[in-house]
Amino acid sequence: MKALALLAATITLTWGAMISGTVYDKANSKPIQNAVVIANGKEYRTDINGSFTVPTTPRIGVRAIGYDRKFYTTGGKMYLNRFIPKALYLSSFGATSGKIMGNAKRLIRSTEINALVIDIKMDRGQIAFKTQNAIANKIGAQEIILFKDIKKFVADLHNEGIYTIARIVSFKDTPYVTAFPQYGVKKSDGTLFKDKEGLYWIDASHQQPRDYIISIAADAAAAGFDEIQFDYVRFPDRKGIKFSVENTQANRVKAISGFLETARNRLTPYNVFISADIFGYVGWHDADIEIGQRVDALAPYVDYLCPMLYPSGFNAGIPGYPNPVKANYEIVKHSLDKSLTKSGNSPLCYRPWLQAFKDYAFDRRVYGEKEIRDQIRGSEDFGSCGWILWNPRNVYTGAGLIRLDKKTCDTTDKTVAKPTV
Repeated sequence: MKALALLAATITLTWGAMISGTVYDKANSKPIQNAVVIANGKEYRTDINGSFTVPTTPRIGVRAIGYDRKFYTTGGKMYLNRFIPKALYLSSFGATSGKIMGNAKRLIRSTEINALVIDIKMDRGQIAFKTQNAIANKIGAQEIILFKDIKKFVADLHNEGIYTIARIVSFKDTPYVTAFPQYGVKKSDGTLFKDKEGLYWIDASHQQPRDYIISIAADAAAAGFDEIQFDYVRFPDRKGIKFSVENTQANRVKAISGFLETARNRLTPYNVFISADIFGYVGWHDADIEIGQRVDALAPYVDYLCPMLYPSGFNAGIPGYPNPVKANYEIVKHSLDKSLTKSGNSPLCYRPWLQAFKDYAFDRRVYGEKEIRDQIRGSEDFGSCGWILWNPRNVYTGAGLIRLDKKTCDTTDKTVAKPTV
């Protein structure tokens, strides 16, 4: 009888036009609790036994933090591979450069790197692939089309076992604000605010530009990216600026968390992972440091929070470590610990950005073997779901990375490939 009951829990059921199934860890066949299940454009979760029941649908999407994502056409037993992304950042120009992409793929073949973060909506508001969004074409955001066939580009990376993350620069967008100044962040005198780079920012409290940003993210998800990463998902860190609502912490946090909630709902049908980049100091404060980011408010709407933990950016150090470039491990580990106490979720819900560029704020040291590895150790000792190396020039070597021929133990399945049906 027990065997029959177990079988009934894992085969497809169609009572009342419903489908049931159970999600398992492929490595050990243990059920995965709280896995995301997508059916008919809605999100469901597995129970403590890894089981779910959803309305009948032609396709079921399944994913979980610390695992890959898959699609199935029937219920029953479903398996996810453990996967911990260890990524390099590439700009759109770098990703379409034979030399830079060639170096990145060489590191993927020879080291623990298994993922790429690639600019899709760039820092200056340009969208690097052809989108059907009418506004993008109208405002001049399509002047530089670097990816001639974005679906093929992503598919080719998947065929090489590379996990793909689309970086979407959100509220820093000069073309959009130039075309629609009513949606821009204003100075106290009512004129448009410009940051130190001379760029305009969208006022995140407005709904209309949010829809524009999310539509670009949806295009990237449709192209096959495994993950959508929202960067500059915040208000500018500047005093004396005005928004369409009163400039209070409650309104700022509501705007940013509301944007991510809407984005998650709109992207649900694609079964794509969602992440958000946050300031490194955010985890050290109970308030939003005047930019709308609080880990407790953002965590419910993303799969991964990605704090930018570059030691060079910690201008005030952290308690006990006044010189951050001499405390690379501690900056990463303690910042993640602090964030976790506020979000109350799992270490696997974090994937930090780490420094792979020369220090600019303290002793101008080159970030090489020791500095990079110390940061990685801090991230891995914390238990994060991987990490991302940042070099704005896309210049990476094997410094600080484990070489595949020297690894003695690896629990990461590097063969991601494209989601299977």
